[in-house]
Amino acid sequence: MKVINLHQQEKELIALAVDNNRQAQHKIYSLFAPKMLSVCRQYLKDVHQAEDIMITAFMKVFTSLKTFEHKGSFEGWIRRIMVNECISYIRVQKPVKFTEDECFFEERYNNIESQLSVDDIQFLIDNLPDGYRMVFNLYAIEGYKHNEIGKMLGISEGTSKSQLSHARRMLQEQINKLKNYQNGTE
Repeated sequence: MKVINLHQQEKELIALAVDNNRQAQHKIYSLFAPKMLSVCRQYLKDVHQAEDIMITAFMKVFTSLKTFEHKGSFEGWIRRIMVNECISYIRVQKPVKFTEDECFFEERYNNIESQLSVDDIQFLIDNLPDGYRMVFNLYAIEGYKHNEIGKMLGISEGTSKSQLSHARRMLQEQINKLKNYQNGTE
């Protein structure tokens, strides 16, 4: 039985793509586009806009590929480019206003109702104001820390915590309304 070194194959694929090998670039795109579209979709409500931004971000991936140092995950590197491109797009479209509310509550909302579908959850997240949605996605989905989010978005760590707290509270209120509606009590 032959053991295939996947990491070595990835390195070879990246090297070919750096040399503008279209087949290698297409393979990278094919491998990662579905996941990256869902990343972009988390930040952008419209799937067509998300797809446009994903394609733009892949252009940046291919032009920056020679800077990838093979430290850490290649997928993670691509994902970071996608997230940054989404944030840049949102900022250009309309300035995002972050409330400078340093007061926040460290609440726990880890019990999202199991009856909610992925589409329901995405719909609820889509209804958050842009600032809340970006911080929520960066923290809860991407796993960034508040100081990192602050640097990425040009806000203070406290503002990041506040935005997350407001986003969680708003999501919980929306979940409760949806649950009440489904139970016929609203």
